[in-house]
Amino acid sequence: MTMIDAWVDVDGNGVADALRERGEKLDSGGNVFLDFSVVGRLDPGGLRALEDFVGAADGKAVKVTLRGVNVYVYKVLKLARLSSRIAFVN
Repeated sequence: MTMIDAWVDVDGNGVADALRERGEKLDSGGNVFLDFSVVGRLDPGGLRALEDFVGAADGKAVKVTLRGVNVYVYKVLKLARLSSRIAFVN
């Protein structure tokens, strides 16, 4: 099986939509890199979409990596107990 890395730029205003769209296209294995550098905050809908996305990725053995996460978004992910299921890079 070939593992393909996918890079996804996430718009600050459309976090939930971008994650739902990409979540429907997840293949088994591989890595997904989400660029959160323009995401200033996560609203409840965006957080729910990220939880669903990470759950779907876990089910398909896909590693999720977030790039450019600011401290406020990281704190929300930590409180939601998602930070242990996601890798982070600068």
